Formats: sequence, C-alpha cells, structure tokens
Amino acid sequence: MKILAYAAMVAILGSSQSALAQDNTFGAIEYGNSCAQCHGMDGKGGGPMAGFLTGTLPDLTQLQKDNGGVFPVTRVYGVIDGSTELGPHGTREMPAWGNRYKLDAQEHLSYDFGPSRETYVRTRILALIEHLAAMQD
Repeated sequence: MKILAYAAMVAILGSSQSALAQDNTFGAIEYGNSCAQCHGMDGKGGGPMAGFLTGTLPDLTQLQKDNGGVFPVTRVYGVIDGSTELGPHGTREMPAWGNRYKLDAQEHLSYDFGPSRETYVRTRILALIEHLAAMQD
C-alpha cells in the first residue's frame, strides 16, 4: 500500500513539473532545484554556489563506488532529511531538505484530501535518491 501512495505522490508532484522538462524525471527536476546550485548538474561539486562553502563537496557520482559498489540509500536519505550528521568536524553547511519539504507540504497538501505530510516528504526524498543512484559512474 505504501508503494502505491509513493507512486501516486510522484505522479501528482511530477505532473506539475512536466511543463518544465518533459524528458526529466521528478527526481532530476528536484535535483536541479535543490542540489545543482552547489553540487553542479553533473554532481561533481562544481555548482555556482560551491565557492561560497568552506568544505569540499563530495562527488555525488562516486557514492556507490565509495561504498563498495552498493548505493548507500539509507545514508543518503539521512543526509538529505537531516537525520544523519555529516561528520564530527565543523558545521553542517548542507541544508536539511527534509525540513524544507515539510514546510512545502503544509502549503501543498489539503487538510481534506491528499497524502500525509510524511508521504509528501518521503516521496520527494526518494525521487531525489533515485536520480542520484542513476548518476553513479
């Protein structure tokens, strides 16, 4: 049942973006809107905002390679939603998109009809993860 809810949410959210890029997936559009400014469209860390950050951005195309050939879904999910710390040193410069998605959900979901806020957030994060997995070298 959860899979059907996710699929429905992706269809609903994706259809609103179809005018922007019919060849792109919902995850690719989400990546372009939320990640590319820092990580670059290619995922290698060369986005226009990267120079304003103090740390080195990871090459997102190497996540699977750096994890023994298995894409680290759980870790990536935690980094995106903010539940996983990025390391013991310094501050977390990457925003926790899960918080932004929760705020977006309040604006986009109807109290009378529609998926829950958690489903909305989870769908956006999973679509983004699917796109990141497809970017792997």
